[in-house]
Amino acid sequence: MARVWSEEAKLERWLAVELAALDAWAQVGTVPTESAATIRARVHAPTPERVAELERKTHHDVAAFVDAAAEDLGSEGRWFHYGLTSSDVLDTALALTVQEAGRLVLEGIDRAFAAVATRAEEHRDTLTIGRTHGVHAEPTTFGLKLAGWAFQLARDRGRVDRALEGMRVGKLSGAVGTYATTSPEVERIACETLGLEPAPSSTQILQRDRHAELLSALALVASSLDRFALEIRHLARTEVREAEEPFGRGQKGSSAMPHKRNPIVSERICGLARLLRGYALVGLENVALWHERDISHSSAERVALPDAFLAVDYMLDRFAWLVEGLVVRPERMRANLEATGGLFFSQRLLLALVESGLERDDAYGMVQRHAMRAWDEGLDFRELVRGDGEIVGRVDLAEVFDLSAFARHTDVIFSRLRGLVGEPEEVHA
Repeated sequence: MARVWSEEAKLERWLAVELAALDAWAQVGTVPTESAATIRARVHAPTPERVAELERKTHHDVAAFVDAAAEDLGSEGRWFHYGLTSSDVLDTALALTVQEAGRLVLEGIDRAFAAVATRAEEHRDTLTIGRTHGVHAEPTTFGLKLAGWAFQLARDRGRVDRALEGMRVGKLSGAVGTYATTSPEVERIACETLGLEPAPSSTQILQRDRHAELLSALALVASSLDRFALEIRHLARTEVREAEEPFGRGQKGSSAMPHKRNPIVSERICGLARLLRGYALVGLENVALWHERDISHSSAERVALPDAFLAVDYMLDRFAWLVEGLVVRPERMRANLEATGGLFFSQRLLLALVESGLERDDAYGMVQRHAMRAWDEGLDFRELVRGDGEIVGRVDLAEVFDLSAFARHTDVIFSRLRGLVGEPEEVHA
């Protein structure tokens, strides 16, 4: 990813755009074919150092690039950058950069998805307590939790893919986008050479709603990873200890406390997600520009776009590593599940009492009375219920207290997940 956003790669893409335009001019008969061939044979991407040296004089990066590239072209150099304005080169080359960077992000999402889907299948039947508001709710399975992550990553991939397609456009329409010094045919030919579509309309630049969509899609990827990493951080707490990050031999969690095993990679992911959400805001702020253009977006994009891609690429790599090596403790999950003496059966008991003919509010009060006593006094909810003759005479407590009921329909979700992975879905009655 660093190579994609390097100065060398940027100048190579600027040259690719210039040469695509040059060949297009030759095809429409404006530039002599011999001149185009001579330029293509002689020209090379200038070094960043040479461009920087000239820019100190020109105070214009594209002008410095054009001067540097044309140094060895002699009289033929008059056709280099013919009819173009700076943004024709900048925005079209940026579209190429984004496509290459985007492919790496999609590969990263695919690796993360594969890691999560694999671990989800591994733990599809590993019971754990589900929590709402941070408080025990009802049992789920750890695999089902991970399956939800996999579906979210698949949605993230779709959003990034769509945003990249929205950026797969170029523009060579000249100053303020009127084709006054170029032509739609030159733009069409050049964009086809570069693997892009001509923008249906442009001002002097490509409109920045495209870039805002892309930064927003990347921010959503980061926010998904933030959510997953935050869950791992919670599960790694000493009081919970249901899952934790890999901890290598020789690793130290603290300079002062040798016992520490901190979720540092998860915390790093959460921190970087804050940057990505900030860059999404930069993208939105860049949409509104003066008239046909100003360059208030340019300085912000030079930071936001490379940093956003570099950060997401790193986050995806670390997250995949984290999931692949995640230490899962089913025995601790089971112990935490039993910590409340079966309080999580309260809804099943409520529904059974309603089915027996009780009014819902009466049934709710009956169940809540035992639940609150179990909570306040640390008693076993199931035993309290078994001691209530009115309840025992109404419902089948063996069925009510059947733990397997909470995972009865997980196969439906995993069938859908296999469909995403590309495996055939199971048929359910």
